[in-house]
Amino acid sequence: MKNCNLVDKNDDVCEVFDSHEDVVNRIKGRIPDEDEFSQLSDFFKIFGNPTRLKIISLLCLEDLCVCDICEALDLNQTTVSNQLRILRANNIVKYQKEGKMARYSLTDLHIEMIYKVGLEHILE
Repeated sequence: MKNCNLVDKNDDVCEVFDSHEDVVNRIKGRIPDEDEFSQLSDFFKIFGNPTRLKIISLLCLEDLCVCDICEALDLNQTTVSNQLRILRANNIVKYQKEGKMARYSLTDLHIEMIYKVGLEHILE
C-alpha cells in the first residue's frame, strides 16, 4: 500500500496522489454499472419531494385511502392523487380496491426502511 499522508488534521486531500492499485482492482468489479446508477438516481429523486415523503410517512403507519391521506395532510385530492400516481408509477406504493375505495400501501418493507433510515440520519 502506498503512502497517503494528510498535510494536517484539517486537510481532507492526500498530499501526494498515488492510488492503491490492489484496493482499486478489488473494488472496481463490485460497483454497479452506469445503468444501475442511473436507475438508483431516479429512484432517490422520488424521495426528493416533501409531499411524497409525507405520504410515505403516513403509509409507514398504516394503509390508507386517498381521502384519509388528504385529511391527514390537509391537502386537496388532486395534489394527493398526482403524487400517488408518481409513487405508483415508480413502484413505491400500490393500491387495492375495496368497494368504491382505493386503499394505498407501500409496495414492500424496503420503502419503509429507506424512509426510516433517512429520517433517523437527519435526526442524529
